[in-house]
Amino acid sequence: MLEIITDAAQFAGISEEQAKTFPRRTLIGAELDAAASAAMPKMISTDAHVMEPDALWQELPQRLQQHLPKVAFRNSPPGATDPHLRLADQETDGVEAEILFPNYGMALFGIDDVETQQESFKLYNDWISNFCKTDPKKLYGVPCVSVYDIKAGIKEMQRGHGMGLKGAMLWQVPDERLPFTSEHYEPLWAACAEAKQPVICHILTGHSYTKGGVRAVGMERIRNAVNKKQDDSANTLFDFIFSGAFDRHPDLRLLLAESEIGWLPFLLQQWDYYFERFRNTDPLPIKRRPSEIFAEHVYGTFLEDYVGTRAFPWWGDKNCMWSNDYPHFNMTFPHSREVVEYHLQGLDEEKRRRLTRDNAIQLFGLDL
Repeated sequence: MLEIITDAAQFAGISEEQAKTFPRRTLIGAELDAAASAAMPKMISTDAHVMEPDALWQELPQRLQQHLPKVAFRNSPPGATDPHLRLADQETDGVEAEILFPNYGMALFGIDDVETQQESFKLYNDWISNFCKTDPKKLYGVPCVSVYDIKAGIKEMQRGHGMGLKGAMLWQVPDERLPFTSEHYEPLWAACAEAKQPVICHILTGHSYTKGGVRAVGMERIRNAVNKKQDDSANTLFDFIFSGAFDRHPDLRLLLAESEIGWLPFLLQQWDYYFERFRNTDPLPIKRRPSEIFAEHVYGTFLEDYVGTRAFPWWGDKNCMWSNDYPHFNMTFPHSREVVEYHLQGLDEEKRRRLTRDNAIQLFGLDL
């Protein structure tokens, strides 16, 4: 185990002044010499972000801009907004390609004005499509999809796919009037299954505790960052599995982005137990064990989850995928290879490739 202090000066295009003020953190990794680092196959990050320019949202009509949330973000490295510099950062970090999510756009999943959400997502989807055109085999954007009007949402998802975007990013915590267990989403599940592209629920999106941008402090900040955030992920997964959505749509896939993975085998074990205990007395929409459904239909991403990665010798190597979370404070840049080696050491090469490349290629249908 090696403690590594991140070096912001390695970001492409960063000024000396910004490098000095950029948040620093300590990563835990394995010691790699230059030869071992160069020998590692390049990785695919299934959870990375961009930073949309403020001017993008100013393209909305004034009557809609008033509904935009006020969210402050830390300073971002230049590669968060400049795709050419992003490619340089990928090269520095041993990354071949990234699945890209919004930054400010995540807060838009929780706004109540439907038209503002729909029009904002259209602007973002156009912008991220142009961002990715710089190198379509290294930059893969995900379309943001508003699902208040499900027909309009499907249309926007399909428009995004036509521009080369992958998957469909929905809110993780729905409006309480539209739970994932409702029939409202059935046409979308069918459309995603037909397109063979995953539904993606990213943490901190929708009508969760983060709505409104209110930040807790002290112990409540930690409760939110761990307990409430994990609860959101668990409830979303529960609704997808126990509603029978995957049985009705055999080609439907779900990706839980940035939720980490260590909690998953325990929860699936418990769901299996109670499923078997109550299946003969309580009417349930599913006939298979939840863990069987998960194994066939659900994926998760890991960043720094040493508890979760310890399970890979016996669980999860076909359902989990590495991520770097660039450009957020949690990112592993520029030491992703050392961090990955620390988490995956001891696994055979086939499992390592699945976790860092092949699962992502298969799930998103990447052409690399």
